[in-house]
Amino acid sequence: MSIRPGWWLGLLRLYWPLNTLSAKMTRWPIVGRLLSLIVVPLFTKNNFNISYIPVNANIEPVVSSALNRKILEELVLRSAHRIIIKRCSCRDSQKCQNFPIEDSCLLLGEDTKGVDRRIATHASVDEALAHVSRKISSGLIPMLGRVRMDDFYYGIPNRGRMLTICFCCPCCCSILGAIRYLPQEAKNSLVRLKNVAVIVDTKKCISCGKCIDACFAQAITLSDGTIQHDEHKCIGCGRCSIVCPQQATTIVIENVEEAVEEILGRIKKRVDVE
Repeated sequence: MSIRPGWWLGLLRLYWPLNTLSAKMTRWPIVGRLLSLIVVPLFTKNNFNISYIPVNANIEPVVSSALNRKILEELVLRSAHRIIIKRCSCRDSQKCQNFPIEDSCLLLGEDTKGVDRRIATHASVDEALAHVSRKISSGLIPMLGRVRMDDFYYGIPNRGRMLTICFCCPCCCSILGAIRYLPQEAKNSLVRLKNVAVIVDTKKCISCGKCIDACFAQAITLSDGTIQHDEHKCIGCGRCSIVCPQQATTIVIENVEEAVEEILGRIKKRVDVE
């Protein structure tokens, strides 16, 4: 059983901005190299492997709009246990005004059974599914995978039997805010969902640059008046499609079933959620 009193989440709120700061510091000369020796192992291999699921975006085919629910619901149903962290440290530290701070990350797996009830709600399958539905409907971006640091934050033993599902808001998420600063090896641990492509309708696009400003991964540029996407940098979150005032950007998922099976298989290699 973990021991995490209620004030622990308040402590995490004060600590949380250091996540983005430490990522920025890896770019500093000398100090950055030393810090990378600590950061890279924590954010690579079995310690960190995540994917974002596009939500509330212009998605084709239409059936793909239910992709996020299908993946998350499947994981909830397969999981041996489920907890909901009572406060989102990202939104709490930034005093978010756009999304609720209460009821945040959903953690799945056998090892969540011992998490202190003062910081998390132990949820039934129906309660967890309802939580997923509320968060997706509000426009938050689901991020799921293995986050080794969450073991420490919530007092969970490092046995690979816990899966993190965050519901990230674009204004406060520490990982989204840190992506552009992470060493390349750590960036490679953010795996775009299989079969996801970003398509820009050049007839609709007015090159306003809103998608460029909104892209967390700096995967979008303007070249000769035309929007260009870097497929190697894109994390497939769908943010560019959400902010486009002309609805010129579409997230295309060629094979939904294959995308679902790939991410479930990749997660299974790193986390035993059953």
